[in-house]
Amino acid sequence: MGALHRGHAALIRKARKLAGPQGTVAVSIFVNPAQFGPREDLSRYPRPLKADLRVCEQEGADVVFHPDAESIYPSGYSTYVEETSLSASLCGAARPGHFRGVCTVVHKLFQIVQPDIAVFGLKDFQQCMVIRRMVKDLNLPVRIVAAPTVRERDGLALSSRNQYLTAEEREQAPILQEALQTAAAAVRSGESRPARIKRLLLKALSRAPLARADYVEIVEAETLQPARAVGRDCVMALAVFFGKTRLIDNLWIR
Repeated sequence: MGALHRGHAALIRKARKLAGPQGTVAVSIFVNPAQFGPREDLSRYPRPLKADLRVCEQEGADVVFHPDAESIYPSGYSTYVEETSLSASLCGAARPGHFRGVCTVVHKLFQIVQPDIAVFGLKDFQQCMVIRRMVKDLNLPVRIVAAPTVRERDGLALSSRNQYLTAEEREQAPILQEALQTAAAAVRSGESRPARIKRLLLKALSRAPLARADYVEIVEAETLQPARAVGRDCVMALAVFFGKTRLIDNLWIR
């Protein structure tokens, strides 16, 4: 959705490598109104297009697709794409209608641009899984490649929304990754009870006074359903508010 940072740059570099010297790398930049709720930050979402274009050029993109909202959702638009299983939990439960908007716009972008491969970041693990399921279920001829989360030195996952944080909120924001690492250490020590791990995550988050948990969940990576035991192929996922800014992070136990 624009406001490109080093995480997005890494996705473009990954695409450039996958495309090879003869392939074409296309970047879509589109702040998608269909995935924002009525009280979310659509109007203030950053749109620094000139800076974004410089990032795309520097990282080897050949094409930038930057449509306006009226081109994607013309007057009278009434057709949407909805995945109903993987999108039901986590951010899908916290933000009703969000993944219907994601699936709809990604399907449209795939239809317009016709990519062979599409690269997405694992910071939004659920989004990656939902898009993979949509591609599989609808027989779309595109391969989805997931790329690792890129972080600041203090562990905070890069996000376009990080710029909303006050100085004090930014100082406390690395607590998301710290909480996940605390829980991961417990898993490595043999703890496998989801309830116990969730308590550890919440206790760790409580060390940041400005952090307000939206959700803390442990799910199976393939189904995104609650894990019966914490072990291989589980994902610890959380969403946390700092003021009005909502940040997400996850740790995939592989």
